Amino acid sequence: MKRYHYQLLLILMSSFLFMSVTDLSAQRRERWELLGSRTVDFRLDRDVIPVTWREGAFNAIRIVVKDGSLNMHRCVIHFENGDTQEVALRHQFRRGSASRLIDLPGNKRLIEKIVFWYDTKNFSGEKATVLVYGRH
Repeated sequence: MKRYHYQLLLILMSSFLFMSVTDLSAQRRERWELLGSRTVDFRLDRDVIPVTWREGAFNAIRIVVKDGSLNMHRCVIHFENGDTQEVALRHQFRRGSASRLIDLPGNKRLIEKIVFWYDTKNFSGEKATVLVYGRH
């Protein structure tokens, strides 16, 4: 009976080890690239981050805010084939915060540009910087 428990424990530990190694190797294959950044003015602002085809295709993006806080009003991703994706984001980003992982429809997409409408009015004493990362 003890031998059975020992073998069962060994099998469970091996399977957990295999799952964690598989997960780590998948994370290493993910490649994140900075697509661009903009500094937000204290008034309502519309900024465009152009993305060229040379940067490749992406399956997700993440938005990071640093240096200050901001109010995000709208975000639209424009793809090379003419499609657009309106992204529902929380309204306020604090300094050092990031968006959720934003999946792009389809497998891999070529992004033409990302358009933002935002401000830092009455929310922060410093201008915020918005960085956009794309996952290959």
